[in-house]
Amino acid sequence: MIADQIVPPQRTLMGPGPSEIHPSVLAALAAPTVGHLDPYFLKIMDELQSMLRQVFQTTNPMTMAISGTGSAGMETCVVNLIEPGDRMVACINGVFGGRMAEVAERLGAEVTRIERPFGQVFTPEEIREVVNRVQPKAVGIVHAETSTGAWQPLDEVAQIVHAAGALLIVDCVTSLAGAPVEIDRLGIDAAYSGSQKCLSCPPGLAPVTFGPRALEAMDRRKHRVSSWYLDVGLLRNYWGSNRAYHHTAPINMNYALHQALRLVLQEGLPARFARHLLHHRALKAGLQAMGIQYSGDPQHCLPMLNSVLIPDGIDDMTVRSQLLNDFGIEVGGGLGPMKGKVWRIGLMGETAKKSNVLLILAALEQCLARQSRRPQPGAGIAAATDVYLQS
Repeated sequence: MIADQIVPPQRTLMGPGPSEIHPSVLAALAAPTVGHLDPYFLKIMDELQSMLRQVFQTTNPMTMAISGTGSAGMETCVVNLIEPGDRMVACINGVFGGRMAEVAERLGAEVTRIERPFGQVFTPEEIREVVNRVQPKAVGIVHAETSTGAWQPLDEVAQIVHAAGALLIVDCVTSLAGAPVEIDRLGIDAAYSGSQKCLSCPPGLAPVTFGPRALEAMDRRKHRVSSWYLDVGLLRNYWGSNRAYHHTAPINMNYALHQALRLVLQEGLPARFARHLLHHRALKAGLQAMGIQYSGDPQHCLPMLNSVLIPDGIDDMTVRSQLLNDFGIEVGGGLGPMKGKVWRIGLMGETAKKSNVLLILAALEQCLARQSRRPQPGAGIAAATDVYLQS
């Protein structure tokens, strides 16, 4: 029998996304719908673009929210900058770098894949070698690899890519609004994100930004963009001053993102970054006190996505099911070669708070005890509390 109404369970979302959502963002979703060319909605679009530029730390005019999830943002960047026969370097140290490579290959590009083990990051020397050898049109790299928790430094990478005359495409899906994404300072040519991570908005929109070199490359294209829906040449006319009809935008999702961005900027980017880092440090201290170690390079761990090794003798699904069913906590499992080996614990946006850190540490202690692995009682809570007291 079909339910009379949708009544989802109340969850504490501590997985790799979506994150928890502020009530005011959910309320924005329920605001009256207007037309996609209504003057009120056009004003919302203008303000949304302005706020996105602040969060991306850019002045790029072509900054907007693609109607689709983060994967649509990825495809938008790749299909607009890559043509058949173009050479592209795809940096793969997790699942999502591989997706950029696949999109480019489907376009008929000559893709060179450079790979690192899951959880590791690329060194400038590795990037320099492949860029000098391949002489690509573009290099795609993931800033915050959601599948592994690896945080890729970009300063030297950006310098190397630009010195070779190539475009830099960056996946900021998990990092935007949780860690610095400095588009203009680094000269990143194209970047994309998703609404459901550190922006704490429901999934459904993909913020993107294109710099001047990217727009020049689009203007020099020899072939039409393979995707009509994601063709920035057409979207420019909708998001630009012309406001020419392109598609019916998800009006209420844009309301929600508008409010989510307002909350980000009210908090302030430096304070928001510091909050994510503080709760990451507390969680890490608590987990390590319980004998749970991080899976990747300890020098390059994301604050908002904590990938930790499942202790020996502990069953992955048993613990995640108990967390969900007994405590209402969602955490993520591993992807690809990390499946069954790690838990991915998210501290994104609204989820990044002390009560959630202490809740999951207490819940995990009980889950581990049920599988005959008994941490010292309260050790995780005590270690996290020490971090909070010292902050």
